[in-house]
Amino acid sequence: MEAVLETNFEGVKEFRKGKVRDVYEIEDKLLIVATDRISAFDCVCPNGIPGKGIVLSKISQFWFFQLKSVVKNHLITMNPDEFPKELSDYKDLLKGRSMLVKKTKVFPVECVVRGYLAGSGWKEYQKSQTVCGEVLPKGLVESSKLEEPIFTPATKADTGHDENISFQVMCDIVGKETGAYLKNKSLEIYRFARDLAFEKGIIIADTKFEFGLDDNGDIILIDEVLTPDSSRFWPLDEYRPGQSQPNFDKQFVRDYLNALDWDKTPPAPALPVDIVEKTSERYLAVFQQLTGYACQL
Repeated sequence: MEAVLETNFEGVKEFRKGKVRDVYEIEDKLLIVATDRISAFDCVCPNGIPGKGIVLSKISQFWFFQLKSVVKNHLITMNPDEFPKELSDYKDLLKGRSMLVKKTKVFPVECVVRGYLAGSGWKEYQKSQTVCGEVLPKGLVESSKLEEPIFTPATKADTGHDENISFQVMCDIVGKETGAYLKNKSLEIYRFARDLAFEKGIIIADTKFEFGLDDNGDIILIDEVLTPDSSRFWPLDEYRPGQSQPNFDKQFVRDYLNALDWDKTPPAPALPVDIVEKTSERYLAVFQQLTGYACQL
């Protein structure tokens, strides 16, 4: 199959376009379409990963169902037959890769939870024994499991870098009561998902959540959730502290791009066929291991 890199639906209002998702507005609802674009170092690669958007959407659907006893979410339906009539001509394109969701007032923060020491957190720890300013125990190594998961919020950015912020700054943005709720709920969601994934042989090293306020005044989980794009997934049977880990996520693409003579500014280089295929294999593998069945593309 060919990668879906762009979408355009005649007569449907474009709401915004992110690095991976195209979002459209239909009355009081949003249509979120996960394309096959892939970004790394805040740059979108010119070629995508065929079927990636379908995997991301179906993994989010899986988690929304699993988490329904923990937190409300914005998903209305992923069935194109139940979409508004304006989209009836696009059912084949939308099947599997799109979600019709409630429109919410989005909180302008990323709710990041880290259960293991990796990525930027490991780099900071090496310099100052902290992660996002939070002091951690001495003697940790790369990929160490943290005694308790930590909440490290960030600002949201559709382009460019998200910026790590303190919990206090987050409370200044969203309010003290809301900030406390987002922190506690993020940690609760992470622990639930971490334990479920662990039973399937997957370590969720870290992840990020987004929340919004619905028409009833409830804070609900929105956007994607616990996907290989928003999380670090490691195979449990290969976990070895003290080194970087094999992964199911797009770190494979980052590692390839890191090895190139590229300054991490647009335009990003095209991904070779073997990198595309191996990345696709990782997305499909984590879906099957997590859900117990193969993803139908």
